[in-house]
Amino acid sequence: MSIANINGETFNIRIDGPEDAPALLLSNSLSSDLSMWDDQMPLWSRHFRVIRYDARGHGQSVVSPGPYTIDQLGGDAVAVLDHLGIARAHFCGLSMGGMVGMWLLTHARDRLNRTVLSNTSAYMGPRALWDGRIALARSGGMEVTVEPTVTRWFPAAFHDRAPQTIERMRAMIRRVPLEGYIGSCEAIREMDQRASIGSVEAPVMIIIGSKDPATTPEAGEFIHAAIKGSTTTYLDAAHISNVEQPEAYGAAVTAFLRG
Repeated sequence: MSIANINGETFNIRIDGPEDAPALLLSNSLSSDLSMWDDQMPLWSRHFRVIRYDARGHGQSVVSPGPYTIDQLGGDAVAVLDHLGIARAHFCGLSMGGMVGMWLLTHARDRLNRTVLSNTSAYMGPRALWDGRIALARSGGMEVTVEPTVTRWFPAAFHDRAPQTIERMRAMIRRVPLEGYIGSCEAIREMDQRASIGSVEAPVMIIIGSKDPATTPEAGEFIHAAIKGSTTTYLDAAHISNVEQPEAYGAAVTAFLRG
């Protein structure tokens, strides 16, 4: 890993894979860091030059004062590519990372090759939902967000089947800086990309968790209907589908990006 100074702000970036392989930029979900992609790295680093970075307010990247905006988070992704001298890259983002991907498709289309939008939504209302999560975090810190988050992220059967993975997810959530979490919640609360993505025509795969209670299958199908040239892939999973179904997720993304 390396800490990069980009426009006067620090971003934690990790690069894996052959230098001459196609670039693949990954963008993490809310309440996570670049380690959320660990299960896919053995496969993806064989085929791609994989660039992971901690989103603003997460991991070891800058925790700037909030509120954040989706324009700001999308601009960070472009800045990472610029910093590394990468003109175009494949992209895969999950949840908040998928929201960044939609922003890139409408504001920086020339920087993308193929795009994966995973377990995400173009709009995440109602506003009161996010106000409630922000108030909870402000009152009790990140610790009080841990159990509600892992409950949304994974079904009960997965909790029973993979307790060590659930513990790894709990630890990752606890590492998120409180100010960064709140700023990111505010960005998602204010985001509405339902109209803007209607102008997109591009090779896009939308990964949908069939049991996702956060970004529902209906939300994924809305994106599919809006983006010309998109396809859908359903996984038997809830919200963090790359952790719940690591092999299937990795294989689906690899096949699409190499398509």
